[in-house]
Amino acid sequence: MSNAPDSTGHDDRYVIQPNGRPRPMSPHLQVWRWHVTMTASILFRVTIGAMTAGAALLVGWLATLACGPDSYAAVLAFMASPLGLFIGFGLTVVLFSFLLNGARHLINDMGRALTLKPADLLSNIAVWGPIPLAVIFFVVLFATGRVSL
Repeated sequence: MSNAPDSTGHDDRYVIQPNGRPRPMSPHLQVWRWHVTMTASILFRVTIGAMTAGAALLVGWLATLACGPDSYAAVLAFMASPLGLFIGFGLTVVLFSFLLNGARHLINDMGRALTLKPADLLSNIAVWGPIPLAVIFFVVLFATGRVSL
């Protein structure tokens, strides 16, 4: 079997460009073996979107300050509800994920941890670290009495 493109310009590895030259087809997720660094990269992009939603909630909270004590009390009551605490926990996970992934990017931008083992270690920390950090953070909040059900 030849690796050269057929008469339509396609085969399993090449496609004909508009200028007539064959070029390799871009790999797709089916070609690549899933890796923790891919997960860390995708989660970093997801946390950027989630931080945007968190920023919108922060702006809403600030707006209730401007609307007076009654609306602010209503928002505080919601934030103390189980749903509000769940949202707060989720945003805390997002914050820790954002920080850990940002640290990973900072280290990589300095040219460090670019080989497989250190890159895997930093990626695993960025992927799995936010949940225990958020749990510890909320345990401390509940233990000190700053948050309660």
